[in-house]
Amino acid sequence: MTTESTSTSGAHTTRAAPAPAAGGLVLAPQRGARGRTAAPRPRPVPQAPFVAALVAVECAAVLPAATVLTPGQRSAVLLLQLTACAVALHACAGLYRPTALGAVRAGRYAGLLDELPALAGRLAVVWCAAAALLAARSPEQVLVPGTLAGAYALHLAVVATGRAAVHHRRRRVARDQPCAALVVGAVPAAQHLAALLLQHPEYGVRPVGLVGPAQDIPQPAGAEPSTGPALPLLASPEEVQRAVIQNGVQDALFVPGDEGAPRAEQLALLRRHGCATWLVGPPARVGAPSPGAAPDPMGRHLWGYAFRLLEAPGPRPGRAAKRALDVAGAGLLLLAAAPLLLLCAAAVRLADGPGILFRQERVGEGGRLFTLLKFRTLRPADEHEAATRWSVAHDERLGTVGSFLRRTSLDELPQLWNVLRGDMSLVGPRPERPYFVDRFSRLHGDYAARHRMPAGLTGLAQVHGLRGDTSIEDRCRFDNHYIDHWSLGQDVRILLRTAATLIRPAGS
Repeated sequence: MTTESTSTSGAHTTRAAPAPAAGGLVLAPQRGARGRTAAPRPRPVPQAPFVAALVAVECAAVLPAATVLTPGQRSAVLLLQLTACAVALHACAGLYRPTALGAVRAGRYAGLLDELPALAGRLAVVWCAAAALLAARSPEQVLVPGTLAGAYALHLAVVATGRAAVHHRRRRVARDQPCAALVVGAVPAAQHLAALLLQHPEYGVRPVGLVGPAQDIPQPAGAEPSTGPALPLLASPEEVQRAVIQNGVQDALFVPGDEGAPRAEQLALLRRHGCATWLVGPPARVGAPSPGAAPDPMGRHLWGYAFRLLEAPGPRPGRAAKRALDVAGAGLLLLAAAPLLLLCAAAVRLADGPGILFRQERVGEGGRLFTLLKFRTLRPADEHEAATRWSVAHDERLGTVGSFLRRTSLDELPQLWNVLRGDMSLVGPRPERPYFVDRFSRLHGDYAARHRMPAGLTGLAQVHGLRGDTSIEDRCRFDNHYIDHWSLGQDVRILLRTAATLIRPAGS
């Protein structure tokens, strides 16, 4: 297997893209201590208080509407039923959750006029249902049409006014606390979009960098030197990672180019760092909503540019059953192997001192990072060796205990906890470190496709002997074949074959 450590990234010098023409992109850097340039870290816009405020508006709005009712019609039970039904229907309609563009604040939330038809229709259903229940329970307290219409109109007016105030406050916060974003694509088009977003802070987006290959930097002949600082061009995965961490980037805006769809490796890289990915551009390039989907409100755009979420591949049918198998299997195996886990832990402690477990950053489903657990079998010389050395199976520093654990694969037992947590599955492609994921993705075009399903303790490649220092191309082919032909029965067969191979351990 691979060297034990938490992977780290080295420092790289960031190149700056040239400044755009007049009226274009200008972003002044902030000066930190000792004159060094430091990117400002944005404060994330808190979402929970706004959601709570919207729910509070719904709860309070029923009280003014109740003043229209007679004392006999006004009951605590009726008011509670009205409030609960309104909140439930509005939640089902998505009126409490973000509807567009991740942390791009102004485009993220529909305006009141966009919401008004949904609010009016659902409140009408609520009041009609309340009138029917009241008539069935107490015929003498039936709501006459005039009273019903007045209560409904007052309820709708208070809800609309309250939600308008919440949206106004949210837009102010978005403008005052813009969200950091990266713009991805050909440099001229990316610069143009970044310039527009900086010129229009009402959208709540602050571009902090351009992501693209270095050769895309335009170098016009006779160009005058830049009169102001420009956004940095991030051409390597290390530069992108550093920009995401330093600026708290939550979104990546892809500008469609002549090649059409964004590059798969760029999508995987930014999703790996937790960024929501969006396609921003003219409607013809961005594409129409999927058939049957509700059209976006007219007001949802970025200065006339359409946008849509670049969704990661959705869950496949049967994933719930696979997860149930993982939870049941990992739970039972952890209970059954508890004595063995204690023996392994004691052996590692006696042979190698403190630090029984080690934690190593690996790439899981959708490019997301998680911390993998294993029994420690040796201590690497430094973090660079741990992050970049491929195999230590025959390292002279391996002691008797470490060699035994690796040869029998007992060092992998703590990963049952990763399975129980949902970081991994019992069966799937083996997870790898970010350094090697980037390297193998460049060498093998289908390598990134392995991240379509959760990483696994074992997989189709492993039961065919592809463990340790074996062909990455072969592993990639087996892993993608497994994903393309997945079934729950196949998982069970791979687990049984893995159990059989443990009788004749091959080592790692």
